[in-house]
Amino acid sequence: MVRAAHRNRPRPDLRKPGTALLAAATILAGCALPMTETDTEPMEAPQAPPSAELTPIPPEALPPADDVAAYFAGLEAQRRANGLMRQERAPRDLPFSARDLEQAFVRIALYEEYAFDSGRIVERATPSTLRRWQRPVRMRVEFGESVSEATRQLDRRFLRSYAARLGQLTGHPVSLTDGTGNFHVLVLSEEERRAAGPRLRQLVPGIDSVTLDLVTNLPLSVSCLVLAFSRGGSNLYTDAIAVIRAELPDLSRRACYYEELAQGMGLPNDHPRVRPSLFNDTAEFAVLTALDENLLRMLYDPRLRPGMREDEARPILREIAQELMGGAS
Repeated sequence: MVRAAHRNRPRPDLRKPGTALLAAATILAGCALPMTETDTEPMEAPQAPPSAELTPIPPEALPPADDVAAYFAGLEAQRRANGLMRQERAPRDLPFSARDLEQAFVRIALYEEYAFDSGRIVERATPSTLRRWQRPVRMRVEFGESVSEATRQLDRRFLRSYAARLGQLTGHPVSLTDGTGNFHVLVLSEEERRAAGPRLRQLVPGIDSVTLDLVTNLPLSVSCLVLAFSRGGSNLYTDAIAVIRAELPDLSRRACYYEELAQGMGLPNDHPRVRPSLFNDTAEFAVLTALDENLLRMLYDPRLRPGMREDEARPILREIAQELMGGAS
């Protein structure tokens, strides 16, 4: 996600696109954040998740553009065979403490992985400010013609329930609407997404060409992404767009909904040491975990304010994390 805005022209928060179910361990390693000052006290965690054991997919093994669904079905099967895409909300093998929760919030909410530089999107770990929504979040889903009616009904039921859950976790109004939305969820095939430029301009007037190109030319290594927009240089989100590949099999598509909609609430970063969590590039989990739920609770705690940076937020985060964890450090 890209944060920042130039006057009234919206620019999105850019984070590492999607849970993304990346195609190869070599790509996965390349997406890891460099060490920063916040890494001097590492989170308590077991060894690296089993994604390190994945066999890279060579370029010649990638499918033709008209076989995207088969590609992602194979990728999901490979990941599950390697112990990834876990569906435990609170895995017993990955306990976390209040200190871990505090550190995870700093890494996910107060740092960015990508930034704009001379009209390009570049990978750069950068300290940032806390951002979130002030207006009620009205999620609206749009399906491309390629999506079957059965899938539409199934996903609408899930999204309605999940929007309500996000509202409960954050204490902020979040709902799925059939009317005017400000958080648009687009479920599109490869062909539909490449032709989505005019629709994106309708949804977010003033959207810049770099962001349009990011969406319409999404590489096959990315399953989904979310872009949250701030206007006038504020720290408050006004619009968001999540783009989900229609070709994804059910579990992968559901994982994208979980991650992108949660991150679009104001958790823009991924970090390999944040576990158990959706918010890293390993695809180790396919559901919103207990740690992720606590990050959402912290994000909308009234003791925190949009615009806060790490040094100002740290003491408050420590207090909130200890409360959420029952005083355990």
